[in-house]
Amino acid sequence: MRIRTVGYLIREALKSLRRNSWMVLASVGTVAVSLIIVGMALITVVNTNYLATRLESNVEIIAFLQGSAGDDEARALGAQIREIPGVAQVRFVNKDEALKEFRRELGDQENMIDALGGGNPLPHVYKVTTISPQDVDKVANRMQSFRLIDKVDYGKGVVDKLFAVTKWVRLVGLSVIVLLGLAAVFLIATTIRLTVFARRKEIKIMKVLGATDWFVRSPFLMEGMILGFIGALIAVLIVNVSYTTFTDYLHRDLNINMFGLHTDPQFMVMMGLALLGAGTFIGMVGSGISVRKFLKV
Repeated sequence: MRIRTVGYLIREALKSLRRNSWMVLASVGTVAVSLIIVGMALITVVNTNYLATRLESNVEIIAFLQGSAGDDEARALGAQIREIPGVAQVRFVNKDEALKEFRRELGDQENMIDALGGGNPLPHVYKVTTISPQDVDKVANRMQSFRLIDKVDYGKGVVDKLFAVTKWVRLVGLSVIVLLGLAAVFLIATTIRLTVFARRKEIKIMKVLGATDWFVRSPFLMEGMILGFIGALIAVLIVNVSYTTFTDYLHRDLNINMFGLHTDPQFMVMMGLALLGAGTFIGMVGSGISVRKFLKV
């Protein structure tokens, strides 16, 4: 496409936008509000998945050995555990170390242990992490079959429930994104349709003189893309400022880091580009829908 043609398309689009300023404001506002909600929904879904992934990667298998297991044979069991496919790290905690850890956890209540008469009721323990979270069930079942192991415990059930919640968050977020996108397309299509209707005679003349559908359609597509881009730009600025302010407040003012929110600048840049692209695409689709029937002369 030649530079002169591009200039013509931009001039025509801007001229049309000036003629319909109130509808332009309504369309830009709708796109902005829709993409703000879409951005917030996207942030929620991404952070939920991020938190779930972090929790899943921290799943640890704890194997409690039988009380009759001696220290030497308990330590020897570590070699068998390391041979299990999928095992990443194995840490042995003998009963004396376990008792010391238990005392530290009790703090001021450690005198409760003295009531046991100096005995140590705790067993030897193995703490095992896997290469992949998907290996947890397999490794845990294999460890349970060892003669010296009395019980195997891990938090897989909690993570499974978390992923069930994540699935619903993802579905709801996707539904919101689709519905708001359709609403934005509808309003932009309405705005462009008014413009096209006002210029329907001009379009017929252009078609009779031999103008191609693409030449007639292009200014309106450009207009829709400008509307979508401006609305998306407003949404990106609001979402970025709001989210950055919120995370800074949690981390700096409240000193809360437990949520594990995404604070990577690259994440915000990618999300901003995605919203800008979505807004521009929504504007183009809305315009394409509006102008199509007027091309039939």
